[in-house]
Amino acid sequence: MRNSTPILTVPVLSTGTITANRFVSTALAVVASAGVNTYGVAQMNGVSGDVVPVTVLGTEIVEAGAAIAAGAAVQTDASGRAITLAAGVNTGRLAPGESASAAGQLVEVILNTN
Repeated sequence: MRNSTPILTVPVLSTGTITANRFVSTALAVVASAGVNTYGVAQMNGVSGDVVPVTVLGTEIVEAGAAIAAGAAVQTDASGRAITLAAGVNTGRLAPGESASAAGQLVEVILNTN
């Protein structure tokens, strides 16, 4: 069963567009480059100037940017979605029982601090 378990959620003042279920950059907008450090995962949509809750510790539901195998470590794609870790920063790992067969699916990710 897919479920988020946020341990620490921080309200952030968005500096750009934020999309729910996508990784948020350290600049407090949706990630715009693949494989970068992240602040956490947005719980809701927002635009510049909105206060948006971001899960920074625990598990969160994230949109997949491609197929991801069960148990795989993940990084971000250039749109803030989760993809299989390649040469980027490890932002988390799929929770037990989670996998994605295509982009656009939602998966539970155990977040890494980075």
